[in-house]
Amino acid sequence: MLSKGTLLTRLILLIGILVLINVVSCRFHKRLDFTGDKRYTLSQPTKDILRALEEPLTVKAYFSEDLPPQIGNVRKKFKETLIEYKNLSNGLLNYEFINPNESQELETEAQQAGIPPQMLRMRESDQLVQKRVYMGAQFLYGDQTEVLPSVPPDAAMEYALSSLVKKMAVKDKATVGFVQGHSEPSLGAMQQALGELQVLYNLNNVDLNDTSFINQCKTLAIVAPKDSFSLNELNNLDAFLAQGKGLYIGLNRVDANLQTATGTAISTGLEQWLANKGIVVEENFVLDQKCGTVSVRQQRGFFVVNQPIPFPYIPIVQNFADHPITKGIESVSFPFASPISIQAQSENIAYTPLAYTSSRSTLQSANTQFDVGKEWKPSDFTMPKQTVGVVAEGNLTPNINSKIVVFGDGDFAINGEGQAAQALSPNNISLMVNSIDWLSDDTGLNELRTKVVTSRPLKAELTDNNKFFIKILNFLLPIALILLYGAFRWMRNKARKRKWESERYA
Repeated sequence: MLSKGTLLTRLILLIGILVLINVVSCRFHKRLDFTGDKRYTLSQPTKDILRALEEPLTVKAYFSEDLPPQIGNVRKKFKETLIEYKNLSNGLLNYEFINPNESQELETEAQQAGIPPQMLRMRESDQLVQKRVYMGAQFLYGDQTEVLPSVPPDAAMEYALSSLVKKMAVKDKATVGFVQGHSEPSLGAMQQALGELQVLYNLNNVDLNDTSFINQCKTLAIVAPKDSFSLNELNNLDAFLAQGKGLYIGLNRVDANLQTATGTAISTGLEQWLANKGIVVEENFVLDQKCGTVSVRQQRGFFVVNQPIPFPYIPIVQNFADHPITKGIESVSFPFASPISIQAQSENIAYTPLAYTSSRSTLQSANTQFDVGKEWKPSDFTMPKQTVGVVAEGNLTPNINSKIVVFGDGDFAINGEGQAAQALSPNNISLMVNSIDWLSDDTGLNELRTKVVTSRPLKAELTDNNKFFIKILNFLLPIALILLYGAFRWMRNKARKRKWESERYA
């Protein structure tokens, strides 16, 4: 039996160990992450951004307390993330949490910092009440101030924080020039992409004839041109690549007019310039059984309703190469795209297909008439997968390494302007922005951008019979498992009873 002295010594030792563990855990914050997308693990770009800080960064987190669990978890995750950020910043990042609900002065301070209150319905004392809550943060770096009016949850949090820190810390932003003069859409027609790109780049319209300005750009982007390029402009593109810079091209070889239900070809001269570099954007529509829908007005009794129907001219692309541009991207809609073929012109140029349609595809001539009401059959899609995106890097001009990203559709990241603007899938935006990032920037922020894409569509192409089988399996399998477990318990208990009775009578 242990003496009192021994027990006291062991108790003191146990308390000392617990205190030491607490101190170490506060100083060295570490989490184990078993999620498939590593949502709780900070990425290498975030670590690089924080270690590159040169001045103190202060974060004022205006968060209400006593929030419902699902919202309170955002506060907890935000604090844990800031602890990790502080440890990685060599002490340059400091933070404080302020509860604006404590006083009117603190509420005013939060609102003046650019963090508005949010009205939240909560249950207090068995009653539903509306409460003003705050869930934002202000960032101070040197003479710069940035605000997150509302801290996003989950994986989106790291991208929001790291891109904001990068935006404040970067001194000289690279310039990305969007080529104009050939009926391209304006920058205002790409609001979502611009919102992402403006974090790291200065964005400007450029004229290819103004060589003094385009030479200041890190990357040029040509998006959905409709008019012809002059020989001088194409020569200036060669001269731009000869500086070792990058070029993004979203090229429409076909045009669709849904009002007249007709398709036509588009020729700008850029397609021949690309063909000379081994990238052939063909003058065809690529159709895919895995596709988006269009809305068709149909008569239903006394009513006219808008009925969505599959439209193979809008392929849903889910097959991507293992490349930094497409990492994390799962599904992109390519309206009225054209296939791309590679005809290598030099051993010093490496070509990488980026995106493909499904194995149930087909092609159709540019000059065609659309039959929106057609009922498509599997036998209509007899061609294998078609390439709709390509990267070329190497000696695209003599003895100089440069890079080009080409897509056979220029519209997949265009929102439109004014009242015609539409919100697009984050995957569509990420594909374009990741391409420009890869051409222009080496921080790897695109890894964080695609980390927030959480949609997990089925990539397998299932027949109707397979879909029905999976539905039945999902319904019956849990019931079958419960019945099997019940039968197992019944048999085990019965065996125990027999054993108990035999031992008793023995």
